[in-house]
Amino acid sequence: MFVQHFFNALTLGSLYGLIAIGYTMVYGILRLINFAHGDMFMLGAYFVFFATTLWALPWSLAVVVAIIGTALCGVLVDRMAYRPLRDAPRISALISAIGVSFFIQNLSLVLFTGLPRAVMRPDWLVNVIKFGDIRILPLAIIVPIVTAALVASLLWVIYRTKPGLAMRAISKDIETTRLMGVPVDKVIAMTFAIGSALAAASGIMWALRYPQINPFMGLVPGNKAFIAAVFGGIGSIQGAVVGGMILGFIEIMVVAFFPGLSGYRDAFAFILLIVILLMKPTGLMGEKLEDKI
Repeated sequence: MFVQHFFNALTLGSLYGLIAIGYTMVYGILRLINFAHGDMFMLGAYFVFFATTLWALPWSLAVVVAIIGTALCGVLVDRMAYRPLRDAPRISALISAIGVSFFIQNLSLVLFTGLPRAVMRPDWLVNVIKFGDIRILPLAIIVPIVTAALVASLLWVIYRTKPGLAMRAISKDIETTRLMGVPVDKVIAMTFAIGSALAAASGIMWALRYPQINPFMGLVPGNKAFIAAVFGGIGSIQGAVVGGMILGFIEIMVVAFFPGLSGYRDAFAFILLIVILLMKPTGLMGEKLEDKI
């Protein structure tokens, strides 16, 4: 049974880590907690649902359309809610982020209704793999592999390309980077697009793993991914992944070995946040970042 719990924890941790990357990327550049990020997670799942039902697209094409659509939504959120407040006090941007999150959730409630919907799952993803008494869904193997590939691709972009160099420069000094001729707003928009695309990928895999979606489905996973980002060290991509993995393993293993505590599963995430803020506010792999005025 431990092997089965291990794969479940690995899957959950991978999803948390993938969402957490979006939080940590935006914070690393703008020192802003994008509370609407969990809603990008939700939009990705809905885009796949409508692409496969209303538009009758093949599942693989629907995934691509959903990721691109969610990335564009992330850019739109930055353009409408955050860019006008680029030079405003950070509390203004924070309030805007909370407002955008509420707006997306309630707009989705109006457009999509609150009725839970089931996402189409290809047969090859749900046929149980049996090893003796162990039963594992293919998703439990595919999700960590996809997550690792996406994280590796992201790290290559950040450390081996000019846009990635621009992102790192902006994270250090946005004004000096602008004076050097870097199109700061375009680079920030690209950051939102990448983070939203990763959230969409996570939302799609979440919907395949837990096949019921609703307009508020991103709230709890988004909050937990934020905790994972803080725990790993917000501003550190590797830290976000590590934090997500640790949080996923804590949740699954505690419930597996202490079933009586299953009702407190969500509480462990918030206890972890309090402990890490008290003992090591910068997180496991984070660095102390200077505040931007």
